[in-house]
Amino acid sequence: MRRFDNKVCLVTGAASGIGRATALRLASEGASIAAGDINEAGLQSLAVELARMGAPCMVIPFNALEEASNRALVHRAVEQFGRLDVLCNIAGACRADHFLDIGLGDWERMFSINVTSLVAICQEALPHLCESRGNIVNMSSASALCGAAYWSAYAASKAAVASLSKCLAVEFSGKGVRVNAVCPGGVNTTLATTYSVPPDVDAALVRRLFPLLPAAEPEEIAAAVAYLASDEARYVTGVAFSIDGGQMT
Repeated sequence: MRRFDNKVCLVTGAASGIGRATALRLASEGASIAAGDINEAGLQSLAVELARMGAPCMVIPFNALEEASNRALVHRAVEQFGRLDVLCNIAGACRADHFLDIGLGDWERMFSINVTSLVAICQEALPHLCESRGNIVNMSSASALCGAAYWSAYAASKAAVASLSKCLAVEFSGKGVRVNAVCPGGVNTTLATTYSVPPDVDAALVRRLFPLLPAAEPEEIAAAVAYLASDEARYVTGVAFSIDGGQMT
């Protein structure tokens, strides 16, 4: 399939996991890729792989905690390629805590990375997406759709992403811009395997979040992102698309 020929796609969180898999999937279908992440080594590794595929690409180190860096990410991508057709907001952070132990600084950091950064990037990207009648795919989470004990900060931030996606889908529908969110369950990524669960958790509450199927691979989530970002999904906007192995069933 060549669903992204002549299209420019900006992917955040592209140095690893779902973001990297998404950048590679879109490139394999013809996209020019602008890849953003704080992990410069991971970005350079991605650039080598994209070059090997013959895909036009640029890598843009950015810090999600800095407004100027978020906004510059979009400017640099458009400056390089002259347009923007697809924005995939995949960069994010995750941690687990007993709710009473969460410091407000940690809470605010989670929202800064998962929500505020995404807001700034969307604000900068939307004028360009209105010109191209493009679309946005935001990465939410299955935990945004349920009560997730010990993941309250993460789940609340991802619920904000899902809600914001619906709001933008409505507000920009008249401009021809679609906005959707993807809500993955367990995925075999570094993000999912490196956080630690706090001590003395109730195992039964944690088991409520287990999917019915084995964990997904990043490439499976990337396939869903590619569909939503493609013209095949012309009639899909404002959805929180669950791909969670039955976790929410």
